[in-house]
Amino acid sequence: MTTPVRKLSISVPPDVADRLEQEPNVSAYVTQAVRDRIRLDALDTELAHAGIPITEQGVAAARARRAAVEAEWPAERRQAVRDRVRQHLNDDATGTTGSQQPAA
Repeated sequence: MTTPVRKLSISVPPDVADRLEQEPNVSAYVTQAVRDRIRLDALDTELAHAGIPITEQGVAAARARRAAVEAEWPAERRQAVRDRVRQHLNDDATGTTGSQQPAA
């Protein structure tokens, strides 16, 4: 038995439409993006419940700290980390596990 689905019609800005037009399966892409956002919202709620509210100011400060650390890394290290993150995201999306590599 298949999961029931609902067909929706949405309006998006041109930059989003341009990006979606590059996807072979727009429904799957949008579904994954929304599920990712649901997980992020749940994490924000869980952190707030634990007394760790997520604010725009806090996010900006964390991004600045991350950029400062990454600026000290060689390009190869930054690329290796990006590659591992992408592999992890792909593994999550497909339900597989990639090769385990030590943290950089």
